[in-house]
Amino acid sequence: MTDTHGAARPGHLSIGHTAIDGIRVVTVRGEIDHAVKDMLSEALMSYDGAAPLRTVVDLSGVTFMDSSGINVFVAAHQAASDDQGWLRVAGAQESVLRLLEIVGLDEVIGCHPTVDQALAA
Repeated sequence: MTDTHGAARPGHLSIGHTAIDGIRVVTVRGEIDHAVKDMLSEALMSYDGAAPLRTVVDLSGVTFMDSSGINVFVAAHQAASDDQGWLRVAGAQESVLRLLEIVGLDEVIGCHPTVDQALAA
């Protein structure tokens, strides 16, 4: 895994990247809010502004997410879908999963208990 940002500290975000069978896995740890939304967006989007075709976002280390994270996921999902790709979420903790469910994003972006399940879906 390549750690693109510093070690997770309370109130901060740590993002790592790896690939499994050609699928990009982005591992996120910390809190997702307005202060880090651009960092998350950059991690999910490629340099030309389009999302990689197939991405799993491992949220098992995310302890908090607000609407800023929702907006980033919607944009990344739309970019991937425009290129016939997909974005999936894995391992969201209960509070984060509940937010995804409240706004209905779990109906648009596949949410899975583990990275392995997201990769196999």
